[in-house]
Amino acid sequence: MHRITTLEQLDALYGTPVEAALAKEIDYISDHYKAFIDKAPFVVVATVGPEGLDCSPRGDPAGFVRVQDRKTVLIPDRRGNNRIDGLRNIVRDPRISLLFLIPGIGTTVRINGRAEITTEPELCASFAMQGKAPRSVLVVTAERVYFQCPKALVRSRLWSREAQISPAELPTTGEILQAITQGGIDGGAYDKAYPRRIEETIY
Repeated sequence: MHRITTLEQLDALYGTPVEAALAKEIDYISDHYKAFIDKAPFVVVATVGPEGLDCSPRGDPAGFVRVQDRKTVLIPDRRGNNRIDGLRNIVRDPRISLLFLIPGIGTTVRINGRAEITTEPELCASFAMQGKAPRSVLVVTAERVYFQCPKALVRSRLWSREAQISPAELPTTGEILQAITQGGIDGGAYDKAYPRRIEETIY
């Protein structure tokens, strides 16, 4: 009875967007938007494929996402767990969305576009960290670029020290794995080994 099932219902509920909400969207990476991307040490990468959607975090020192030109950004794919859900999606459906976050800054920047994966040796080598190059680089062609106002980050107090909680308030990854596998994975051993594992496999 209260479900929204048509665009007309949505428009009636929310009304017309404010002028700035439409004016902020462009189809290229302006100098102002580049300034945000250059300072962002963290980006969320969203993709879509036959099995569904994927949303993955990517992080490195600020500047790791490289603005090649006004239509293109490059993102190194660092070492991970080899699930590569997002990369599998891109091979079959190039649509991609990026959300850039900067610690302490409420405004975020979004890029919607299309991506491809390259293993070009010189390009991969140019993204090397601690002597290790990524196996591949995402080449993203921007189609829509715009900023998101700070309201969500203000409401969530994302960058506030007072909003931080103790890790003890949450289950550890080892505890989660042990429960899911019904004891097949020793959660305590997993958690104990993780700091050393991340140190050895960060790049």
